[in-house]
Amino acid sequence: MGEPIHPVAFSLGPVEVRWYGIILGTAALIGLLLAIREGKRFRIAPDFFMDLLLFGVPSAIIGARIYYVAFKWEDYRDHPLDIFKIWEGGIAIYGALIGAVIAALFYVRKKGYNFWRIADICAPSLIAGQAIGRWGNFMNQEAHGGPVTEAFLRETLRLPSFIVNQMWINGQFYHPTFLYESIWNVAGFFVLLWLRRRPFVRAGELFLGYFIWYSFGRFLVEGLRTDSLAFAGPEWLAGLLNALWSPMTWLFEPGDLPVGDNVRISQLLAILIIVAAILLIWYRRRKGFANERYADPIVSKFEKGPEQHDSNRFI
Repeated sequence: MGEPIHPVAFSLGPVEVRWYGIILGTAALIGLLLAIREGKRFRIAPDFFMDLLLFGVPSAIIGARIYYVAFKWEDYRDHPLDIFKIWEGGIAIYGALIGAVIAALFYVRKKGYNFWRIADICAPSLIAGQAIGRWGNFMNQEAHGGPVTEAFLRETLRLPSFIVNQMWINGQFYHPTFLYESIWNVAGFFVLLWLRRRPFVRAGELFLGYFIWYSFGRFLVEGLRTDSLAFAGPEWLAGLLNALWSPMTWLFEPGDLPVGDNVRISQLLAILIIVAAILLIWYRRRKGFANERYADPIVSKFEKGPEQHDSNRFI
């Protein structure tokens, strides 16, 4: 068996450049290029998306770290400087999405665009970035599932040796849950590309569809992980989540939870997001807030007459 890949790609004097950062940077760049390319169809300048990225990435990192630290405060309470060591991992994707959406909402509205229209353009970029970003977890040997055998990785999953070797952590092989989620996101990327050419898709629905697709996959994969953020919830809630995840037990054993906890936060949030997104799609159509279709022109309110400004409402 070969050696795992070292998390440090190279050093510049005392500065270590880690694969984690390189991969996340690559994910952001590819997401930007995808958004710029699609934006050209709507005559939106590339600078708009470049500036959106400059606002969105720091906000996403801050949101991701705050989310993670808030639920793991006992690990940081006595070592507050460790909060800033994001290169060691420990960022939560849902926190990143919250931070990015908040920043995008303010920026897009300042530029006079309808938030939902821009969010639709960015949806494939988001899921593509997540598919790539999960390989940062691979390099850090984190976000894995429970123990498995080498035979399961090599013979059942038929994974290449560089992945199998990286799943050897502290004397044990583990589920490559980073890979499961990455593959799910790649599939979601192509689903979104297909959906955005369908005439039935209304403004905002590609973005909400992204949340539904990602959250469904995250709910399934999260049940395999051993590092889930969790809490001790009511038995009825834990029982509901376990029942929803139970079909997965035909193939896999669930990952262990911290002692005393019974509810995985990401699973709970995934279910709430799916329900909320479906209800929001229904509500926006019923109330006439989603009359525009994805292919309709996108125009800033600063390019319109005053009587048309109300079309950029957030709802």
